[in-house]
Parts: sequence; structure tokens; C-alpha cells
Amino acid sequence: MILREKRIVVLGGSSGIGLAVAQAAAREGAAVVIVSSQKAKVDTALAGLPPDAEGHAVDLTDEAAVRALFERLGAFDHLVFTAGESLQLGALGQTDVEAARRFFDLRYWGAFRAAKYGAPSLRPGGSIVFTSGLASARPQAGWALGASICAAMEGLTRALAVELAPLRVNIVAPGVVRTPLWAGMTQADRDALYAQMARALPAGHVGEAEEVAEAYLYLMRQTYGTGQVLGVDGGGALV
Repeated sequence: MILREKRIVVLGGSSGIGLAVAQAAAREGAAVVIVSSQKAKVDTALAGLPPDAEGHAVDLTDEAAVRALFERLGAFDHLVFTAGESLQLGALGQTDVEAARRFFDLRYWGAFRAAKYGAPSLRPGGSIVFTSGLASARPQAGWALGASICAAMEGLTRALAVELAPLRVNIVAPGVVRTPLWAGMTQADRDALYAQMARALPAGHVGEAEEVAEAYLYLMRQTYGTGQVLGVDGGGALV
């Protein structure tokens, strides 16, 4: 139980993979802090976590708010960033650039802000775990924005692993996972995507948040790997 009594901050921890990470870490005895933009979602998530879990509603696109959050939190051991709105999919010619910038502001610059203001509070032996995705290496048509953000996040991970050493900085690259991230698609399109991927993947099924959460816990537990991209994609990079 390496994570017992460790304090873990999960940005994007009110749903999907982030909540699954918080729940798994709490089961191992960690003290978890979840952060999300909507208080109602934070409160709902806290109801399923141990009584000592903390929750904060913070706009991660607001630099002053992010700075204030980490000043308020004080020292902790691991920082996990899984925050992100529903995927914005679409052909290049139909992509609204301003909307794309806002999407980038949370997924990339939100992580950048979190590292900037959170890293000074990480205790010795601590780590940061970011999130990218299979789209970085194997994009499909209409995934230009998502693939760009994933690739940028992986570059940031490698750069910060050098700059913030000996703190460890790694990133998880999930494949298709059943989470609210796909809420921007219709139910029919979402079901069709899951079915198509399940047929194609060597693992034979799309991912569940609880499966992917184990990758984040591994990267927090281990003490030697840094600057690494850990793919958890059901074999999606192979097909």
C-alpha cells in the first residue's frame, strides 16, 4: 500500500477517469483532493469517497484561481490532471478556431497552470501524471484538435520531467474509454464507436475508467520512470 497516507490532488476528479483514480487511490489509503469546475459535480463525487476526501470547484482556465487553489492546499504528494470537456470532433474546414482555442485552454494550458503552481508544493518523491490519448499517435479523420492537444501534452511531459527533476512527470495515453468525454456525440454515434472499436481492438472491448485508473496509480507508485507515455488503449496502437 505505497499510496497509504499520501495526499493526491486530482484535477478533473469529479467524473470519468479522474474520479476512478480518486476512488482507487482512496481504497489504498490515500487522502484525495478532487477539483472540478462545477460544485454540484464535486459534491456528488465526494458522496462516493471517504469522509476525509476534499473537494474544490475551480475554473482551471483562470490562472489566478489555480494559483489560489494551490496556495490553499499546501503540501501534497502527487498531482493528477485528467480535466477536459467533451471531445470536439469535426473536419478541419468546419472547426471554429475560437472554440478550438477554448478547448486547448483547458486541456493543455490548464495542465500547464497546474504544473506551474502545483509543483512547488509537491513533497520529495512526488510526481505529476498528465493525460493525453491514443489520438496523438493514431488519429482518425476529424480528430485534428484532439490529436494536437495530446501531442502537445506529451511534449510538455518530457520537458517538465527534465525541468522539474527529481520530481517525476509522466503521462497516460488512454484509448477509447467509456466516459463523459464522448458526451458531445449522439448516443447512437457513441454506441457505434464503442462497437466498432471493440471489434477492432486486440483486447476485444473498449476501456472502462476503472481499468485506465490503474495506470495512474502505477505511475505514482513506481519511483524510476519519468518523462514516459504509458499507453492503455486495448492494443489500439497496433491496429
